[in-house]
Amino acid sequence: MAALEARAGYVAARLALMANPSRLLILCHLIEHDASVGELQGRIGLSQSALSQHLARLREAGFVATRRSAQVIYYSLADEEARAVVRALYAIYCAESPSAPPK
Repeated sequence: MAALEARAGYVAARLALMANPSRLLILCHLIEHDASVGELQGRIGLSQSALSQHLARLREAGFVATRRSAQVIYYSLADEEARAVVRALYAIYCAESPSAPPK
């Protein structure tokens, strides 16, 4: 319990960053594979400006990393803690089961 008390602020800040619906969708898509801004924009439906702002926040926090291939920048999920949280959320809320909320 002492470890949690010592890290509660850190954990809460990371969860707050993930709690934004758009950022959570970005992380969910990046858990599957790397993606460019154009690919993410097509899947999530945000404007390029809004998507870039969300990606910048995720990158600043260390959740995502980038790599360049010619003119295209690809984003990937770089944080293993975030990956574990997204997987847990998917298992609880997105898996097809009788108790899953309707889509």
